[in-house]
Amino acid sequence: MRDHLFTMTPDAPSAPPEWIERMQEEMRRNLLRMKHFSEMIVNPREPEVGPTPREEIYRKNKSRLWRYASSRTAGTPLLFVPNLGISRPYIFDLMHKGSFIEYMTQQGFDFYLLDWGVFGPEDNDLTLEDAVTKIMPRMAHKALQSSGASQLSVLGYCMGAPLSASFLASTPEFPLKNFINMAGPIDFSQTGLFGLWLDARYFDVDKYVDTLGSIPAEMVKLGFKLLKPTMELSTNLNLWWNLWNPEYVAGFNALNKWANEYLPFPGEFFRQWAKDFYQQNKLIKGQLTMAGRPVKLESLTCPVLAVGAKEDNIAPPGCVRPLIEAVSSRDREYVELPGGHISLIAGRGASVHCWPKVAAWLASRS
Repeated sequence: MRDHLFTMTPDAPSAPPEWIERMQEEMRRNLLRMKHFSEMIVNPREPEVGPTPREEIYRKNKSRLWRYASSRTAGTPLLFVPNLGISRPYIFDLMHKGSFIEYMTQQGFDFYLLDWGVFGPEDNDLTLEDAVTKIMPRMAHKALQSSGASQLSVLGYCMGAPLSASFLASTPEFPLKNFINMAGPIDFSQTGLFGLWLDARYFDVDKYVDTLGSIPAEMVKLGFKLLKPTMELSTNLNLWWNLWNPEYVAGFNALNKWANEYLPFPGEFFRQWAKDFYQQNKLIKGQLTMAGRPVKLESLTCPVLAVGAKEDNIAPPGCVRPLIEAVSSRDREYVELPGGHISLIAGRGASVHCWPKVAAWLASRS
């Protein structure tokens, strides 16, 4: 009777095969997470960055001009102008298959990078006007001379865009073929929190520079961290969920290295940057001068492309777009792409949305 009752007991429900498979996969990933986490803590490796071969074309004081290897099939060379200070430019050549520079050279562009250098207290007298009227013209002409071309395309990213625009719009005789503004503020009345923090009603830039001399790297870091205080939390959460993936970990290590290497601002450069651009908005108003020459955006008549990022809280789309209405070019275009200030040009999304768009636009006009 007891055996009969036992045999009548229904079988325990078995787990669906897909559930078992999913659990096994999660266990495998957890083991990999622990393995990669221990490697990051116990045996951290210095990430390898800057994989694209390059040569130094010219050096003046701390600034250098780099030329990257490529087939050079595009007719017009390209000068890339990043921000001065804040961060190091290897973000644009971060790692293999994750490099804007690598992508552009693979498309046949003769690619030049203006590397401003790392400035110290001895450079506090360097003004923004010095950068625009002395360093940039010299580098642009050296790029032309090196390439043997008669015209040059210029791509400014972040601060590099208004700096480039200030040079080009005050020097209409320069042989400019195309101009691209990638996430660079032009109308500083639309710069979001940075514009509010640097407003002359609340921020005395003269007292700040006179007291500190230069803007320390730690102060620069703090400013960017305050823009999005939860960024580190979300970054670490994303790392944990993807810690099983060695490719993600390699990308994280490279990006994390860059993200923690902030650079200082020369004091006088920052004084002019805050006053003329953020506080008085002289560039878009047509009131800016460089070395006695007026900076008139309407003097730009070449093809112009402006690229904004939808989630950019450093240079919101509203401060990037006004370039298109300010120039006199017949061939002008504004595009707004997914991503933030950094992910617009670096990372997986950039390789899908931004790089092909910029390369195609430039190729058809080179």
